[in-house]
Amino acid sequence: MQRSEDHRTFSAPDERGVEPSAEQTASDVWARVKRRLRAELGEDIFASWFGRLELDAVVEGCAYLTVPTRFLKSWIESHYSDRVLAVYRSEASDVERIAIGVRNTLGRDAPVRRAGEPARPAPATSAATIAGTPSEADAKAFAAPAPEPRGEASDLGGAPLDPRLTFDSFIIGRSNALAHAAADRVAQSQNGQVIYNPLYLHAGVGLGKTHLLHAIGHAVRSQGRRVIYLTADRFMYGFVASLKAQTSLAFKERLRGIDLLIIDDVQFIQGKQIQQEFGHTLNSLIDAGRQIVVAADRPPADLESLDERVRSRLAGGLVVEVGSLDEALRASILTTRIESLKTVHPTFEVGPSVIQYVARSITANGRDLEGAVNRLLAHATLTGSAITLETAEAAIRDLVRNREPKRVKIEDIQKLVASRYNVSRSDILSERRTAAVVRPRQIAMYLSKVLTLRSLPEIGRRFGGRDHTTVLHAVRKIEKALGEDHALSDEVELLKRMLQE
Repeated sequence: MQRSEDHRTFSAPDERGVEPSAEQTASDVWARVKRRLRAELGEDIFASWFGRLELDAVVEGCAYLTVPTRFLKSWIESHYSDRVLAVYRSEASDVERIAIGVRNTLGRDAPVRRAGEPARPAPATSAATIAGTPSEADAKAFAAPAPEPRGEASDLGGAPLDPRLTFDSFIIGRSNALAHAAADRVAQSQNGQVIYNPLYLHAGVGLGKTHLLHAIGHAVRSQGRRVIYLTADRFMYGFVASLKAQTSLAFKERLRGIDLLIIDDVQFIQGKQIQQEFGHTLNSLIDAGRQIVVAADRPPADLESLDERVRSRLAGGLVVEVGSLDEALRASILTTRIESLKTVHPTFEVGPSVIQYVARSITANGRDLEGAVNRLLAHATLTGSAITLETAEAAIRDLVRNREPKRVKIEDIQKLVASRYNVSRSDILSERRTAAVVRPRQIAMYLSKVLTLRSLPEIGRRFGGRDHTTVLHAVRKIEKALGEDHALSDEVELLKRMLQE
C-alpha cells in the first residue's frame, strides 16, 4: 500500500480496471486485521474482547477504533493495544498508531442525517474520514453537545466527565501527593486567578492522571465556570471536521471562550496544521488568563513528535510526574475498592493478608488492581466460598503471569546507546560515517528492531530519515557480529536488560 498526498489509501485497480474506493480498501484491511487477530489469539479471546471492536476511520496515519463500553476500551488498551497495532501495521504500513474510543461517548451510535433523509445505519467508515476530511455530518456530530452521564450537560461539545472520578474518590500516597495538591490548587482557584499555567501531569498507564483531570473538571464546573475536556484524538477530529465544514473559526472561538481547557493524552496530537492550531489555542488561552491542564505519558521534552514551540509552552508551566504506585498505596486502593463493593455485596470479605498479597503481586497500575478485585468478587459470589490466599493466587494468576514488559521507545534506545559509547544522540542521527559513530548507530537500529514493534521504514525515519534498507543492513550486520564476538554479545544483552528494567 502507498499513501498519497491527500492521505487516502489506495489499492491497485481490480481486474475490470476499476480502482476500489478508500472506504472499500479500509474496510478490507480491517477485515483482514480481524481475521489475523482471530487466528493468533483464538476464538474465545477474540469473541470476548474483539468481537465488538469496529473501525471508525483512518485519519493522518491513525486508525480510530471504537467499542461499546469503557471497560472494553480500558482492557484492550492495557493488554492488547500493541498486538492490534502490530497486526494492523503488517496489513497497512501507513497506519502508525491506533486510538480506541467508546462509541456512545464519541456520539457515533446513530448517524447524523439531514432533514428529510430516511433513517440509515451508520457506516463503519467513510471515504471522507479516511482522506482526513470528515463529512459535514461528522462535524455537526462533534459540535453538538455530547450527553453527560446522569444528565449533566457537557460544555461546548467536549468529552463527558466520568462522575466517579472526583477528588473524593482519589487515593493519595507518596507517589501522587504532589500531583494531587497541584490539581486541587488549580481546581480551587477563585476570582479568575490562574496559577501553574499550564498544569502538565505525566505518568504511565493506569497511575491516575486521567482521574485527576476529571476531578479538576468536576470541581471547576461545580463553581459555575465553563469547562471543556478533550482527548487528543477528539481535538484532532474536531479541528479537521471544522475545516471540512468551513466552521474552523467557530471551533477556535468555542475553545478560546472557556475558563478551563483540559487535554488528555497530548502525546497523540499529530499533523503540522493541527499542532499549529493547538499551539495557537494554548497561547490565546494563557494570554487571556484562562487555565489549561494537560496530561501525557511523558514529560514535554520527550514529546519529540510535537512542535518545539508547543513543547516549550507546555514546559513553561508546572510539570508534575505521577509516580508508580508503591505497595502501601496499592493496598489502600484495594481496601477502598473492596469496601465500596461491600455496600452492594455485604458478604464480600477479603482479609488483610489477601490484600497484602495482591498489593505485592500486582505492581503495574491501578487498572490491574481493579481487575484483581473484580476477579475476587466473581470468585466469592459465584462459588460462595471464602477468599483465601490460595483462591486469590488462582484468581489473579493471569494478571501476574501476563504482566506486559516495559514498553521500550526508540528515543530511549538512542539515548542509552549514545551514553554507553560516548557519542551524542545527534551523532547517531547524523550522516557521520566514522567507526566511532557507525557501530553505535547500527547497535541502536538493531535494538530498535528487536525491542519495539516499529517497522523498518519507521525505524529509518527515526534515525535521521534513513531508508529501510539501511536499517536492514545494520540489523543483519549486528546479528552476524553477535555470533562471532562474545564481548559484543554480552554488551548488547546488558543494554537490553537496562532498557527493559
